[in-house]
Formats: sequence, C-alpha cells, structure tokens
Amino acid sequence: MIYAKTEAGQQALKDRSLLTPRQRSAFILFDGKRSVSQVLEATAGLGVTPAELVELVELGFLTPSQQSMGKAAAATAHATAHAAAVVARQEGSDAADDRYKKAYPLAAQLTGALGLRGFRLNLAVEGAADVEALLALLPKIRDAVGAGKCRELEQALKG
Repeated sequence: MIYAKTEAGQQALKDRSLLTPRQRSAFILFDGKRSVSQVLEATAGLGVTPAELVELVELGFLTPSQQSMGKAAAATAHATAHAAAVVARQEGSDAADDRYKKAYPLAAQLTGALGLRGFRLNLAVEGAADVEALLALLPKIRDAVGAGKCRELEQALKG
C-alpha cells in the first residue's frame, strides 16, 4: 500500500512534538510513491515497526494515495482468489468446513481492503484455521468495516 502525507501530517511534521523520532523519519519517506514495505525496509535500522506506521494512519497523518487505491483493489482481488484456491484444496465436507470455505475469502477481502489500518486484523484472519477462529474475529471485523459490509461474512459463518 502506498501512502501520502495529509495536511494534518504536514502540520505535525512542522510541530515536531507530535511524532516520535522514528515516526518522523518514516513519515518523511511517505511521498505517495513509496510503499509501506519500502519505508519499513528503509527505516529498519532505526527500529521502526509496523505498529508505529499504523498509528500514523490512525492519527490521520497518512492517507492511501490515489495510485495505491487502484493497486490495492487489484491486490485484494488477487489475494482473495489465492485464498479461495487454498481453501478449496482443503479436504472435508462437513458443515463447518463448508462455512469456513465461504467465510475465509470474505474475511480476507474485508480486512485486506483496510490497508495498513487493518494490518493486524488481516494477519489474524490469515492465521484463522477454522470457522471458530473466524467467529472469534467477527466482532473486530464488524467494528473495523461496519455492519453493512460485514453481513455477507456473518451469513457465511453462521450458515
């Protein structure tokens, strides 16, 4: 995902008191052309963590660039197709497995579309091995994306 600075972020950079030194170093590199992974790689020696970048997004200092929005949609579609293929290979035909096969791609798509803001939640979804694990994550997903977008996932999980 590619992020650009917001006006609030520009002001925070000028203020110098709202950002930690590591956040400030990473923030400067977000120019609407570099991806999150590129910024993390460039600031690895400073110890910048993904959590610090998530905080910059949550504070409203960074926003997805227009270029990134198109790429994110394509990447989400690819990731969803890949996840669906992986899930489809799983053995078993009982009801829980069927619900998992329907719900996992939906959950991955919803959390993947959140970008850096949903990074941790997306990792949790990727680590969910069964329908019970996805059910446990459902309240967090609903809070992050909203009840309307979450309806199809809820229906898939509950059968």
